[in-house]
Amino acid sequence: MLIGILQTGEAPDVLSAEMGDYPDMFQRLLDGQGFEFRTFRVVDMEFPASVHDCDGWLITGSRHGVYEDHPFIRPLEEFIRKAYAEHVPVVGICFGHQIVAQAMGGKVERFDKGWAVGPTSYDFNGEPITLNAWHRDQVTAAPETAEVVASNEFCENAALLYDTRAFTVQAHPEFRDEFIDGLMRTRGKGLVPDDRMEAAQEKLGQPNDAARMAHRIAEFFKQAR
Repeated sequence: MLIGILQTGEAPDVLSAEMGDYPDMFQRLLDGQGFEFRTFRVVDMEFPASVHDCDGWLITGSRHGVYEDHPFIRPLEEFIRKAYAEHVPVVGICFGHQIVAQAMGGKVERFDKGWAVGPTSYDFNGEPITLNAWHRDQVTAAPETAEVVASNEFCENAALLYDTRAFTVQAHPEFRDEFIDGLMRTRGKGLVPDDRMEAAQEKLGQPNDAARMAHRIAEFFKQAR
């Protein structure tokens, strides 16, 4: 199964040199699941010719806001709606989660309660799952076509399921602890409150459920349609 990675942002150079860029992280996350991958740098306006060029699509995270005026935003929303109409599966992570929601009629905003950083627990339909987070924006109103399948007190719409056509997650299962630590060192200072970074730092190294989320993503892509 060929998965197209739609890259919407880049890891900091100082971190990507050692840990890889976002497409590398997703390939590591989904290693052993039977997928092949092809990356399209949509952030640089490199788009697939058709939603059928790959068997499924994965939209990465980004430092950009989905509500900002970047050239790739509107074409990506159109691509998402086309994939939805054609029943080509889409998985969105963080920025990807948000732009699918926005494309489908939901609302995304800079959250007034600030940042979620580091290991964070979510209720996935009664199942507790801990994943690394790094976000200030949130889906504040889910689209009518979406079912909320995960939440916590801070993030009401933490994962959304659009029947068999899209599955999106606010957290970052692809971010390992060392990458979160690197983000706090390179992007966090002066942006994320110190107390939130200190609290996140204390939780790094504890077990998380990235492998279980990788399995969920793989099962979503592979299900019959």
